[in-house]
Amino acid sequence: MDTHEGVAVDALLDSGATGLFMNKEFVEKNRFRMEKLGRPVKVMNVDGIHNKGRDIMHEVMCNIYYKGHRERARFDVCNLGRTEVILGMP
Repeated sequence: MDTHEGVAVDALLDSGATGLFMNKEFVEKNRFRMEKLGRPVKVMNVDGIHNKGRDIMHEVMCNIYYKGHRERARFDVCNLGRTEVILGMP
């Protein structure tokens, strides 16, 4: 849904993460439009165990605004537990 409305989020900045990630529950709650990936991406937790939320099947495109900085970014949608967004280093 492209409402152009903002959604405030507490994000975890993780220089060890290999991408940008958004929690599936957060995506559904805020009615972001998910795009299906061409093929699933395996998700491994920091401890090396396969994520119980399974593979990444969707992505979300959205704008990021932070203290005057603005950019459009692609987030992989997966199970992040209590964390809503992880900002890694794609």
